[in-house]
Amino acid sequence: MAKLASALVSRLVIIIPYAWLLFFFLIPFFIVFRISLSQTAVAMPPYMPVFDLAGGLSGIMEKLGEFSLDNYVWLTEDVLYFNAYVSSVVIAAISTFLTLLIGYPIAYGMAKAPRSLRPTLLMIVILPFWTSFLIRVYAWIAILKPEGLLNQVLSAVGLIDQPLIILNTNLAIYIGIVYSYLPFMVLPIYSALEKMDHSLTEAAQDLGCTPAAAFWRVTFPLSLPGVVAGCLLVFIPAVGEFVIPDLLGGSETLMIGKTLWSEFNSNRDWPVSSAVAIILLMILVIPIVYFQNIQAKADGEER
Repeated sequence: MAKLASALVSRLVIIIPYAWLLFFFLIPFFIVFRISLSQTAVAMPPYMPVFDLAGGLSGIMEKLGEFSLDNYVWLTEDVLYFNAYVSSVVIAAISTFLTLLIGYPIAYGMAKAPRSLRPTLLMIVILPFWTSFLIRVYAWIAILKPEGLLNQVLSAVGLIDQPLIILNTNLAIYIGIVYSYLPFMVLPIYSALEKMDHSLTEAAQDLGCTPAAAFWRVTFPLSLPGVVAGCLLVFIPAVGEFVIPDLLGGSETLMIGKTLWSEFNSNRDWPVSSAVAIILLMILVIPIVYFQNIQAKADGEER
């Protein structure tokens, strides 16, 4: 009886994650994919065909015949969507790089701090999560606007004569993304650095390496899994970011998140916007698969 209960528990541990993925990822994905193959309609829902089980199997097969790839063809013909994808990837990549430049020294300093101080430093890193994401973005509007806190401080110390125009520019977007996603970069790198055997660095220095050489030859390579994880955790949501570009960016800011919002709510073109979302998901699968391959190789080398 005990063995049977143990076997059931073991199966539940495996089944629950797959059930979660089925209901909250695969099923919604196929619903969006189905809509992307439909056509826009002035109705509710605003697309066709809509399946009616009363028609039986023949009715369902007839509706399936109405599906087409016209929306995907339309995306290849309109340069707006291509530019939105490219702009989103570029902004996300630059933001990820800036987040890494700021986040790595923070994580390194946390890992080098005394053990008694590390929980406090960790709490400081995650402290912004205690406040609403939207409120934090709105706070940057008050800081970056021409009459905001930043310009007041710079003017008071005599560094500027005219207010800096930062709000409604790409610079404001970079600031917002770096600030908002910095903890997602710091925490994986800190986790990797904390687990590292620091005696390896000491051994490298004993063998003649300078502190800088020991860092680049020992510490940084061992922290790469955390760096890759942090970059993915920042890059993937930054590509589809909507709130930060909408509030901090200008009217000329072109990102796929804003394009999706416009198609869904302003144009009510659900099929095209669903196709945009599907292509975005396909783009984001590439770094995820790349990370999994790196992890698999690292696990193989450890074994």
